[in-house]
Amino acid sequence: MPVSETKLLMKYADEPGYTPGIESYLAVGGYEMLKKAVGMKPEDIRGEVKASGLRGRGGAGFPCGVKWDLVDRKSGKPIYLICNCDESEPGTFKDRQLVHKDPHQLIEGMMISAFANDVKFAVIYIREEMPKGAKILDAAIDEARARGFVGSNICGTGFSCELIVHRGAGAYICGEETGLIESLEGKRAYPRIKPPYFPAVLGLYNCPTIVNNVETLCNVVHILRMGAAEYCKIGRPNNTGTRLWCVSGHVQRPGYYEVAGITMGQLLYDLCGGPLPGRSFKAIVPGGGSMKILRYDEKFKGKKPDGAAYEYGVDDIPLDFDGVAAAGSMSGSAGMMVMDDSVDILEALANLMQFYAHESCGQCTPCREGSQWARKITARMCSSNAKPGDLDTLYDMAGNIGGRTVCPMGFSTTWPVQSYIDKFRDEIEAKARDNRCGMPREARLIQK
Repeated sequence: MPVSETKLLMKYADEPGYTPGIESYLAVGGYEMLKKAVGMKPEDIRGEVKASGLRGRGGAGFPCGVKWDLVDRKSGKPIYLICNCDESEPGTFKDRQLVHKDPHQLIEGMMISAFANDVKFAVIYIREEMPKGAKILDAAIDEARARGFVGSNICGTGFSCELIVHRGAGAYICGEETGLIESLEGKRAYPRIKPPYFPAVLGLYNCPTIVNNVETLCNVVHILRMGAAEYCKIGRPNNTGTRLWCVSGHVQRPGYYEVAGITMGQLLYDLCGGPLPGRSFKAIVPGGGSMKILRYDEKFKGKKPDGAAYEYGVDDIPLDFDGVAAAGSMSGSAGMMVMDDSVDILEALANLMQFYAHESCGQCTPCREGSQWARKITARMCSSNAKPGDLDTLYDMAGNIGGRTVCPMGFSTTWPVQSYIDKFRDEIEAKARDNRCGMPREARLIQK
């Protein structure tokens, strides 16, 4: 039987007549959990979030409750809360759905999180390329403030927390939490060295700071409503709750889907309708452009609970943090890009390298220089200027970027290069060889 979505965060947002306005949100019980939260002990709310097993939806999947536990509450400094809405990973567009369609859910999640962590000032950092989202959030905050859900004396309890929207300048590196903090302080968004600049201790203005992404903070509302025990029943152990996946590329029904406990094949076929007519799947990039690519025909080895080994394919990969990691990639930002047999893998890699070379912040030499060379080499491999040995040079160079930079963004260049070559070396070599023979790019595309 085909699977269906498990809607928690998007339960009302996609319903006919539901608007981003506060009246729609109040009509479905909005802000009731904030009223409940301000009557609880903050440590009890933190305990519920930790017990829920909620993992950060921004990419790394670090447990939200553990991140809150790391906050320095003894320094005497103010604690800040930042919502990371700098969604810029290629293939990812889920957070903007939440912002555009249900902004009050995010605001309520932030106010609950602020109360639980003694935060008096919170920020939604939104990238410049989301101007509509920024306007929607500004309007929603005004509405919430007028109803006593934001600002002074929230819900008449004496708890106060200001919330503002800050529009970033539009740089990929601002999605990295310390780069975001530097940008918020008005400086160039160079990521900070960790340690000592772990945001939980030395974040915004060197004060303890929590940085969570949009989807993560929206989940807080539902954890409080359901209770941690019920929330844990959604999904799989260590992968609790729902997840919003945005699927782009060569499927019949691209879009965003909120699911839990299903496989990659169920998403691709039951919800996305399978490949385009006459085509077949070739490769999947599971979690945004920087993640390692998977060949659609590759096999993986797993172990059953009784220890027996078994083999499974891409369609059988559990669609969550641990399932995708076991297959050698990461679910990352849940931006799944699907390629069918019409795709030129070398062209796809060159396209990604052009993006990451443009977006490298330039602070670290391996990333700054390496990403530019990756762009140049892949570009000439796509032209008639390819040289013998280009592929080996590219692979070797990638090995000298990842792990040698201040932030993990060096891997954004490394992982695509290495995995594309590992999985499609023969095809890339053949394409580069054909290109050296001087066939114009336009002619190659027409041949396809």
